[in-house]
Amino acid sequence: MRYRERLQARIAVTGSRLCIGLDPRPGEGGIEAVPDFLKQVVDETWQYAAAFKPNIAYFEAMGLRGLEMLESLMAVMPREVPVILDAKRSDIGETQKYYAHSYFAHLKVDAVTLNPFLGYDSIEPFLNWEGKGIYLLAVTSNPGSADFQRQILADGRAVFELVTALGERAATAGMATDVGYVVGLTNAAGVLQRIPDAPLLVPGLGAQGGDIAELAAAARSAPDVINVSRGVLYADDGFSFGERAKRWAARIAQSYEEAVA
Repeated sequence: MRYRERLQARIAVTGSRLCIGLDPRPGEGGIEAVPDFLKQVVDETWQYAAAFKPNIAYFEAMGLRGLEMLESLMAVMPREVPVILDAKRSDIGETQKYYAHSYFAHLKVDAVTLNPFLGYDSIEPFLNWEGKGIYLLAVTSNPGSADFQRQILADGRAVFELVTALGERAATAGMATDVGYVVGLTNAAGVLQRIPDAPLLVPGLGAQGGDIAELAAAARSAPDVINVSRGVLYADDGFSFGERAKRWAARIAQSYEEAVA
């Protein structure tokens, strides 16, 4: 089964497009409390999750122990839920080959985020993996996305359309890996109609203040997922992780229902 099909099936089963970001920040218990924290989050939320998204930076910040935690976490993740590793790697092809092996063969994640600005040959090592997916950074949720990604070229295209052209090229070539894009809600105005109907990983909802209405109204058929990290893991609202995930999943679903009503 292709990655896109597996993600679509998960969304259909759960009725949820919620992607839960796993961004561990050691608290009072220190680093050694992190594994139990992550296990509790996953155990309480997986039934509401279309996907999980561990951000590798948070694990790398804990040194070798953090990477061991990530490896251990991946070994016990629910098989029903696709895992998107947020790594945003970018390097020359030879180096990317080893990143691809690390993530897909060793950690066995289902998808990974990549920075595409070294060009097509830098994503090629990720493109021939059966059942896997990649998300290319197209329009990110930070203000700095205006510096490059949303700049308009002389031919009228935006820079992010050069990114989506890489994905279209891979699809035309019949590559085994599905290519999607990262599109932040905070910067999606005027962007979505220029993005192919490929899977989107959508940050910016919740703490960053993004509005889901435009995405829901776009009537896309692709299995798009909307990421929430702090709103599930760290909200000071008295609810459990599971209750927060259920609420976010319902809020996202309601936005989609209202858009087609």
